[in-house]
Amino acid sequence: MLPTVLPASRHLLPACPTARARARRLGALATAVLIAEAELTPKPALVDRRGRGAHTDLDLDLMRRSARALQSGFEAMALCAAGQRPSPQLRERLAQLGRDAEVAMLAASAGANTHRGAIWALGLLLAGAVASPEVPPSSLPRLAVGDTAAHLAAVTADTIAHTAGAIARHPDRLAPPNPSHGAAVCARYGVSGARGEACAGFPHVLHHGLPTLRAARARGLPEDSARLDALLAIMSHLDDTCLLHRGGRDALLTAQVGASTVLALGGTSTPAGSRALHRLDAQLLALDASPGGSADLLAATLFLDALHP
Repeated sequence: MLPTVLPASRHLLPACPTARARARRLGALATAVLIAEAELTPKPALVDRRGRGAHTDLDLDLMRRSARALQSGFEAMALCAAGQRPSPQLRERLAQLGRDAEVAMLAASAGANTHRGAIWALGLLLAGAVASPEVPPSSLPRLAVGDTAAHLAAVTADTIAHTAGAIARHPDRLAPPNPSHGAAVCARYGVSGARGEACAGFPHVLHHGLPTLRAARARGLPEDSARLDALLAIMSHLDDTCLLHRGGRDALLTAQVGASTVLALGGTSTPAGSRALHRLDAQLLALDASPGGSADLLAATLFLDALHP
């Protein structure tokens, strides 16, 4: 069966062929990183090549189908944001495209929530990659008016994340009143959740995921080990609302301490770190909890890393 394809959206702005080609490439990249995240093995209590993890309604084939069903939605988000400045109007257009993408996801996954958090994170980062950058003043030299080359050179992983955050901070005035599990968890536990992460410019990606990924590669580690270490670095610091929803503070503390322990033992590539990773997997499975928010941010890490290696 062919993956679900989104219809042409009424929200798309006119675009030149170059913008369309770039949107296609970015949509394909977002899909590829979701599949790469799903296939990465062994992840603690998450769907991977071994099985379902802590999820009874998900499996690897379903995650792949869901990711492929989102590709045209990701392309639409990139096309919508091309050359735009962060604004309430852009935020609302992206939000509607995200809701359209959720329809495609649910059709491909038979109603399972495979990638709702990833649609939010990657959709914003796609937009941040093509929108007019909101660059932190400290990160740029003073530019002369019309200095296009220098302006484009400034669009790094940091500025993409910063621009995505500037978009996220605008309200979505058209959002339907449909509170999510994540919103309920944020209210109950006083954490910022996926919205807070985006509004802050994806700090767990920039300060934990990307540095750990690149440091592991610099030490000559295999790519899967580097990616697993990046996941654990995110887990060790993130107040993951998926863990809180499924297992409360016990699950969150288990994940954070367990991930920190693996890294302190040298990471997933060492014998001691590998044993600790498998212990963490067993502990989270016993709690029926998985770090889905961390997995979404690993996909975001891989996306930014691929754009700016």
